[in-house]
Amino acid sequence: MQFSGKRKKLIGSSQNDLYGHCLQFYGQPPLDNISLAEFETLAVERLKLLKTVENLGVSYVKNSVQYSKKLEAEFTSLNFPLRTELGDQKVQGGTSEYEKRRKDHISHFILRLAYCQTEDLRRWFIQQEMDLFRYRFNDLSSKYKTDFLHKNNLKYETVSAEEKNILKDKLINSSYGLSGITVEEYDFYKVPFQDALDLVRTRKVYLLAGNAYIPHSEIVTIVLNDFRTRLSKALAMTARSLPAVQSDERLQPLLSHLSHAYVGQDYSIQKNIGKISLEQIDSLSGKSFPLCMRHVHKALRENHHLRHGGRMQYGLFLKGIGLTLEQALQFWRSEFVKGKVDADKFDKAYAYSVRHMFGKEGKRTDYTPYSCMKVILSNPPSQGDYHGCPFRHSDPELLKQKLQSYKISPSGINQVLELVKGMHYQLACQKYFELTHSVEDAGFSLNHPNQYFTESQKLLGGGRDIKKEVEMSQKGQENPSSMSRPSQESSKQAHEEMGDLDSFFQDE
Repeated sequence: MQFSGKRKKLIGSSQNDLYGHCLQFYGQPPLDNISLAEFETLAVERLKLLKTVENLGVSYVKNSVQYSKKLEAEFTSLNFPLRTELGDQKVQGGTSEYEKRRKDHISHFILRLAYCQTEDLRRWFIQQEMDLFRYRFNDLSSKYKTDFLHKNNLKYETVSAEEKNILKDKLINSSYGLSGITVEEYDFYKVPFQDALDLVRTRKVYLLAGNAYIPHSEIVTIVLNDFRTRLSKALAMTARSLPAVQSDERLQPLLSHLSHAYVGQDYSIQKNIGKISLEQIDSLSGKSFPLCMRHVHKALRENHHLRHGGRMQYGLFLKGIGLTLEQALQFWRSEFVKGKVDADKFDKAYAYSVRHMFGKEGKRTDYTPYSCMKVILSNPPSQGDYHGCPFRHSDPELLKQKLQSYKISPSGINQVLELVKGMHYQLACQKYFELTHSVEDAGFSLNHPNQYFTESQKLLGGGRDIKKEVEMSQKGQENPSSMSRPSQESSKQAHEEMGDLDSFFQDE
């Protein structure tokens, strides 16, 4: 496919101009022809990178040694550009620096299409791209920072040597780590103070006559502000042209999928089938269920009924942790008959939907347990519903009361609520995991309710048989797939199949 209304290819020197620096403002859209398979692969890999940026930004101090080390490892793993020299020479992994820069360029524009659709998506995308840009800019040497400024026509007024000498003492006192000698050696830039509000807020710059005096080491703040302005405007323009893109039936399913894509382990394959007994469920719900599933399980036990949203979310989760079809039928029947549904009515109105979920009816599709992003972004609960993500959909005060009832410490509750306030719902759930399992660091990035259960069982020692079963199952598969990367066709099919499954979970 092509990316521009002007169908031209970049060739020769124009390509070198575009990828002449390892960092860019993404001002010029790519004009390459790429396949739909490459379109999706590039998008998924950049999404993995941005998810890592988000998780590291909350778990570590940004630009700390640990933060930088882990992010650099992710860059290397996903083959995104870090080197400053451009060349076609192959490096470890078989990818040239030019190919990495091309990947960085195209993947950014693909995610623009996916994340321009709503205000929440745009906000998330801008924040992660800004954090990514900050890390990459700070990693440049002074020479390449200057080259970037010149290449992008960022002409900030340089403070003259005479003015620096007059203001030397004030510049030293207002700027971190500067002495008289370094002031003489450093370039300072004079910019309107409103362009440096972050530095003004933290009192890192000298202010005079409406201008902020920015040392070269802090110029990233000004550049980042420019990047944010450009990206925000670009996303708004992309959103206006989105209907034309969505009319392409090849792209629409892909873009819809990417905005809430799950890029972790595939839990649709029942590797632990039969490992969980019905008698264990109540105990496991208190020890190893994520809060969303613990909440819906409690509601089922109390009300002996769940509306279709809760049945889908919880039913697929139970299937994923190892319940067989026979166990699932017995579980749902035994609970519903305690309420207003007799056994005969259950068999007529609900049993078919359970069998359908296990791929034994209808299209005979093996349905996938919901990922965290699907729980958070799709089908929000209304009054009388119990599905959804408690960190996303619960009132903060009610969430606080729930956490208190589960004996979470006051300091732990405050940490969770701070993450919720920052809209880091998956990280809030990960913090809940750490608090309920008494560990400092969970050691994984949470993306799926079934991942929460598996990691909990490993930690508690109850997952030894499960782990063994997983290993045996993986050995028995010719092409084991640890990552979920649905193709354009399968994304569309999954969307249609979930809609088909919805029709079997109708309330009365």
